[in-house]
Parts: sequence; structure tokens; C-alpha cells
Amino acid sequence: MPTARDIMSRNIVTAKRDMSIKDLSRLFVEHKINGVPVVDDNDKVIGIVTEGDLIDQSKNLHIPTVISLFDAVIYLESGKKFQEEVKRLTGTRVEDIYTPKPVTVSPDTPVADCASLMAEKRVHTLPVVEKGKLIGVIGKFDLIRAMAQE
Repeated sequence: MPTARDIMSRNIVTAKRDMSIKDLSRLFVEHKINGVPVVDDNDKVIGIVTEGDLIDQSKNLHIPTVISLFDAVIYLESGKKFQEEVKRLTGTRVEDIYTPKPVTVSPDTPVADCASLMAEKRVHTLPVVEKGKLIGVIGKFDLIRAMAQE
């Protein structure tokens, strides 16, 4: 049974939290990828940033519905969620838009489990981690390539 180690890409492209959005965009275009792990200074995976995160920066801001009652403003939706959305839309660095605590797999994870994780969790990039170290990445294309070889 094939495992993550068998299909993962070993040419790993990563981003750092302080990387600019412009540099991240160039990285995606240059390497023709749709997501990268975000690593700290010790190369530990701390998050994931995808083309979806970049595209979200161009969407319209949804202003939460509020009601006014006796000179008070009451949010009918989460004010915290609104603040997070503003931060993402106005962000200039990877740390403003990345998703922390990404779904990861070990090198021995069966390919079928990787596919299930990607489908169920709606993720498109799976970092492969061994002993806390990033050793590879599985993208949608890697899974499709594995299917074509079967």
C-alpha cells in the first residue's frame, strides 16, 4: 500500500511569518503551487498559507449586522470574527493571513488516508512531518499523479 512518503514532493517550498504578501504571491507563481507550509526559525511547521488565503484579500468586506438599542450598539454577529476578517483583508505579511495548526501527516500515512483527510478537512496541501521536521508536502496534484500511476 503506497504511503505519503511514496507520493510526497521533496522539493519543499516554505514561507516565513514575516514574508510579505507580494513575495508570497511571487513564490506561488514562480513555483506554480497553490499552498505552502509556514515554518518558524527552527523549520517547525506552524501553519499553512494557500492561494485561497491570497484570493480572500481581494474579496469584499462583510460588515456585520448591528442594532441600536438605548444608545448601545449590539452586534448580531461576532465582533471578533469581523476584526479577524479586517486583519486578513488588510494584511501585508504571511502572519496576517495564514492558517495556524495545519493538518499534517506522517511519512507512513497511507495515501488513501491522505486523500480522505484532504477531502474531509477541505485542505489542498498536506505537510509531511517526521520527528517534528518537515520532510515533504503532498498537494492535490501529487494525489492525482499517484492515481494515474496505479
